[in-house]
Amino acid sequence: MTTRRTFLGLTGGTALVLAGACDGPRAADEQRVPDVVLVDSRKGLVVLGGARPGMPGMRAAASADGQFVYAVTAGEGLVGFDPAEGISTRGSALGGGWIPRVISPRGVACALAQTPPATVPAGRASTPLLVTVGGKERQFDLPGVIEPDAFTTDNGGLFVLDWRPATKPDAYRVRLLDLAAGTVGPLLTRDKTAVPPGAEEEMRGEGRQAVPSPDGEILYTLYTHQPGHRHTRDLLSGRPGNAHAFVHVLHLAQRWAYCLDLPDPFGQGPPAGHAIAVSPDGRELAVLDVNHGKVVFAGTEALAVAGVVSVPVKAEAAASLAYAPGGTRLLAGAGRTVTKLDHSGSAVATWPVPAEVRGLGLSRDGQRIYCGGENEVLWLDASTGAVRGRARVNGLIAVRHVR
Repeated sequence: MTTRRTFLGLTGGTALVLAGACDGPRAADEQRVPDVVLVDSRKGLVVLGGARPGMPGMRAAASADGQFVYAVTAGEGLVGFDPAEGISTRGSALGGGWIPRVISPRGVACALAQTPPATVPAGRASTPLLVTVGGKERQFDLPGVIEPDAFTTDNGGLFVLDWRPATKPDAYRVRLLDLAAGTVGPLLTRDKTAVPPGAEEEMRGEGRQAVPSPDGEILYTLYTHQPGHRHTRDLLSGRPGNAHAFVHVLHLAQRWAYCLDLPDPFGQGPPAGHAIAVSPDGRELAVLDVNHGKVVFAGTEALAVAGVVSVPVKAEAAASLAYAPGGTRLLAGAGRTVTKLDHSGSAVATWPVPAEVRGLGLSRDGQRIYCGGENEVLWLDASTGAVRGRARVNGLIAVRHVR
């Protein structure tokens, strides 16, 4: 889950002014970050590079693709901006206590809550949500524990996590809030039929990582540790079900969900040892398990596993994964090593880095690999692995987006 950093300020109502990105003095070998990089830190969201790098802070959120950021300013105003330019695109006055949580794929809409993200939220009788779409606001007071998750592509609906029981949540259903009607209901199945009563699946595992398709219409979320979990298709057919890991496929345009099961041993090790990536053409998913040294490939059209390969990337560490330029190779991070892999699982190149890898990202031109480290972000030459620059970020958790 994302934490946030410090507050934003406004100048003239439109220009967004951010504090310096590095929480501390710059080292002599640090350089200006050549791309826009969004980083999670213990104090919140950090923007590196672009026109105005800085610290959006604890009350800020980025869209799933990193194209937009919404933040609450010190004067309790809500500002949306493109982090590459740093210029606000939307703004409105708010009352106190709202925290941006979810942003629509094109930055038109933002959902805010009164509580920050949590792996398991605290119990409560009701949940207030504030949704702004194109500058128009509406507040909802929904029964139970409701957490915003993603907008539909037409911004007419908000996918939410409905945690149960409300008094002591331990499982949730993914449901849809109709923003016009103000009602919450079930999703559609993959064949676009309504899920019947009693067949909504409940999740008890950890959503390790979510990545969008290149066109922004599908959100792929990797889940691990789902003992006893039963998909909707299991509930409808009477099968017992017992998935340890799967990719939850949420179609933001067509409003259906599907679970792509991953084979053993995926999901049987620590959740942090798993990572997911989508190919640049959107046709393939890859999931890395560094606990067992495995990568699984799946086609996004058939939503079926295409193959599993063993890889020389095995460590008791957090996993990071990204597609290399061209989409034919993978970049895998684990421990103090970044490894370039082909589709057979063989290592094409292995590059040491100064500290344990905390997230990977690739520049748009494919020339630089960004790597989170100990209180800093490094960028490497994508051909040789040589370190080309670094920027200090105290309390860095992970590199989140590169553009």
